[in-house]
Amino acid sequence: MRAAVITFPGSNCDRDLAVGLAMAGAEVKRVWHKDSTLPDGIDLVGIPGGFSYGDYLRCGAIAANSPICKAVKAHAEKGGYVFGVCNGFQVLTETRLLPGALMRNAGLKYICRTVGLEVGENSSDFMNGYSAGQVIQVPIAHHDGNYTATTEELDRLEVEGRVAFRYSDNPNGSDRNIAGITSANGRVLGMMPHPERAMEDAHGSSDGARLFAGLIGAMATA
Repeated sequence: MRAAVITFPGSNCDRDLAVGLAMAGAEVKRVWHKDSTLPDGIDLVGIPGGFSYGDYLRCGAIAANSPICKAVKAHAEKGGYVFGVCNGFQVLTETRLLPGALMRNAGLKYICRTVGLEVGENSSDFMNGYSAGQVIQVPIAHHDGNYTATTEELDRLEVEGRVAFRYSDNPNGSDRNIAGITSANGRVLGMMPHPERAMEDAHGSSDGARLFAGLIGAMATA
């Protein structure tokens, strides 16, 4: 699998995401936000965590209008895989590749700790390494991770089986405990927790590694 990881001004998890994908066997290319095209033959685009453009305006709003995001949207619209983590999830909602928005945490404080995530009944290739109902341990690190959507959007996510992860103990006030969702075709995943920070036991959990390995395994047998 060939993956591209985008770097914006203020990204701070781009290297972590690139390393996580490489550990799972992907060939990774790094892409700058001012580029207008993706490298040839890219299967997956990774949008990392951080504070793109300093989180001015709304988190992810400026990044969503950068030159490279036009190419990311085109990639997704052609059926390509896109994975957004934390600030990357915010970017995906701002580009409207995913519904809803990420608001200020209910407690109005930055949260950085490992949390339990319940795996949803989601058939996306991103979920290939997990079982529905399984609880995994993955770190969070965000100030604006409160997922919010209209009742109609939330109901659609539930009915279509697009909730990928829910918080076991909601840390930020997210609607229906949602921590991650997928697009209608399952090719776009956005999540606030950081699986790239849970790749090996030395990190305190290796549960994140199963996301990357599962996706690459699913693509290899497709």
